Amino acid sequence: MAWDEAGVWIAGDEEAPLYRKLLEDAEAAPERNAGRRKVLHPEDMPWEMSRQGLLKHLLNDDMNTRMETVDAYMQIIPPGSRSGRHRHLAEECLYVVEGRGYDLHQDCDVEITDTYHWKPREEVQRFEWEAGDVIYVPPNTIHQHFNADPERPARLISAINRIFKHSGLNDLEQLEDAPEYDPEVVLNAESIRDYLRPRARS
Repeated sequence: MAWDEAGVWIAGDEEAPLYRKLLEDAEAAPERNAGRRKVLHPEDMPWEMSRQGLLKHLLNDDMNTRMETVDAYMQIIPPGSRSGRHRHLAEECLYVVEGRGYDLHQDCDVEITDTYHWKPREEVQRFEWEAGDVIYVPPNTIHQHFNADPERPARLISAINRIFKHSGLNDLEQLEDAPEYDPEVVLNAESIRDYLRPRARS
């Protein structure tokens, strides 16, 4: 043998066509993408009563769309209510479609060694927003959205890069549930319309 170290690296009998699969996946992409939707209609976008609140998913890794890198949803916050409170490693931006309110943000100190650790800072910052604004949530920031209007719902559209998830960094943690969250709730058109209906003054 020409290499002195061959006794070490030549060991192993398993064979696997891993590069071939990678190449086949790339070659099949045009045909696969031809079957994925470029346009989604409202009925194609699923609702979810999640721990973060009421969401209508616009783009998601589990939906059959051409989008490869971004997840997006519309969040509806009832009058005078709030979203859940959570933290994730990926940064996020939210466009305020309708309503007015504020965010509470709490930055975290992060340490990454062999393991990953985070610790909230003492300061909690408040940011006011209204329709037409964009809210930026930095990486690893604890945040929560509040609807300041006691009569009308607020609507936000969230976009987040799913590359973090595909890189093994889906560090998402729910710290508080939205007040309306109920795992037993069954969503239908009537219940959603009721949820979105402006509330009268009390």
